[in-house]
Amino acid sequence: MQPFDFTPLNRVVFGPGRLAEIGTLARHQGFQRVLLVADQGVRAAGYVDRARALLEAEGLSVTCFHDFDANPDTAMVEAGAEAARQALADSIIALGGGSSLDTAKGVNFVYTNGAPMKRYWGWGKADRPMLPMIGIPTTAGTGSEAQTYALISDAATHVKMACGDPKAAFRIALLDPELCLTAPPAVRATAGYDALSHAVETWVTTKRNPFSLAYSQQAFRLIHDCFETVLRQPENIEAMGQMLLGSHLAGMAIENSMLGATHACANPLTARYGTVHGVAIALLLRHVVEWNGNPEYGALHADLPLRLLDLAQAAGLPTRLRDAGVSAEHIPALAEAAAQQWTGRFNPRPFDAAGAREIYECAF
Repeated sequence: MQPFDFTPLNRVVFGPGRLAEIGTLARHQGFQRVLLVADQGVRAAGYVDRARALLEAEGLSVTCFHDFDANPDTAMVEAGAEAARQALADSIIALGGGSSLDTAKGVNFVYTNGAPMKRYWGWGKADRPMLPMIGIPTTAGTGSEAQTYALISDAATHVKMACGDPKAAFRIALLDPELCLTAPPAVRATAGYDALSHAVETWVTTKRNPFSLAYSQQAFRLIHDCFETVLRQPENIEAMGQMLLGSHLAGMAIENSMLGATHACANPLTARYGTVHGVAIALLLRHVVEWNGNPEYGALHADLPLRLLDLAQAAGLPTRLRDAGVSAEHIPALAEAAAQQWTGRFNPRPFDAAGAREIYECAF
């Protein structure tokens, strides 16, 4: 029997239209001077103005920060921390996709505990208290609102750093599927496939436990059953709600069981080629499932790689490395980089550069 330590991270507020409660929720948490971290797409959709108005109606002061992109890096995080300092922020609200949620956590690390961001690479490196936060995802994807880790790229090397601490947890995760309906088709596809991969990988990691396994399996059911529906029917609020809930549950599974070789192999593609994370995952996931050969998937196992291919094709995602602009001559270097990724340690089959090379060559 494997020992484990389980602690629920946050309060979850779920349902269509729940953004309307953000002002009340923030006020009840004691927020007064809020840094609202939101990506440009969410700003263009009008959600920032909406959230700001709701917060200000409750008497809160709001400063907005938008200067980051899909792969937030250390320079962007430090700019956000400066915005927080100027505003004398006592709280942070993240509104947007995974980049907004990760940026908010990164800003919190640097603002409360000091620069540089690289100090927090790893686990439990924040010595001082951090600001209370609320996370509001607008994509069904990363599940970052359910996790204590921020993925921040080094601005110089582009290496993704997983920076985690219990104090980086959102106090409240507000899951409103209405906010996901305006996501562009490409974002819906890549974020959804990423969420699916979280359910698939966490199911079999060496760190899994009974709680994480329950989250993984329920997340897989929700995401698998609704993914194609949300691609075909962008306004289907019921399907989007299930996707969003599945994404959150998969994020809870990550927090308790970590990830594996798929993410270890995906990150070097983003660092070298700028490959969108969800695209990198779609290129690799089925090959890792085959390489691992896990019987833990039960009756799903025989058909799972083909089903993962079908879903990637339904989402219009590339399914071969060569089709995504990857050069065969770079595979050895990619494999060496993948072997250094933290998530590879939790893969059910021992994972090293040789294994990574096999996976890349199968995916090529």
